[in-house]
Amino acid sequence: MSFGRLERTAGSQPMSEINMTPLVDVMLVLVVIFIITAPLMVSAVKVDLPKTAGAASLDAPKSLSLTVDKAGQVFVDDKPMAVDAVAASLRQAAQRDPDTEVRLRADASVPYGRVVELMGQAHLAGLHRIGFVADAVTAKY
Repeated sequence: MSFGRLERTAGSQPMSEINMTPLVDVMLVLVVIFIITAPLMVSAVKVDLPKTAGAASLDAPKSLSLTVDKAGQVFVDDKPMAVDAVAASLRQAAQRDPDTEVRLRADASVPYGRVVELMGQAHLAGLHRIGFVADAVTAKY
C-alpha cells in the first residue's frame, strides 16, 4: 500500500528576472554623491598659487575673492573685470561692510608690483583686511 498522490505538481521554478530595486538604490546614492562633490572639485579660475608651509584656510563670514591670473586679468569673485570696475566693486563691498576680508589670490608668475597695486586699491576703497591665499606645502625635515 502506497500512500501518496497520483498527480505530481511541478516544483518551484528558478526566477529568471533581475530584481532592479537594489540596483536603482545604489545608482541613486551615487548620483547624490556626485552632485554634492562635483562643485567642490572645480575652481572657476585656474591659478598656480605659490606654496608655503604657513598657508591655512580661514573661514571669514564676509569675504571678497580678488584673483589675478598669469595674463594679468583681474577677477572679483570669479568674474573678470576691468581695472576701473575692480575699484568700483571694492568700493561697493566696503560700503556694504567695512570689515569685509579681501582674499587675494595671485598666480606665482604675476609681478609683485601688480599685487601691491591691487592691495592699494582695496585699501583706498576702505577694505583693510587683506589675506593672501596660497597652497600648503608639506614640511620636509
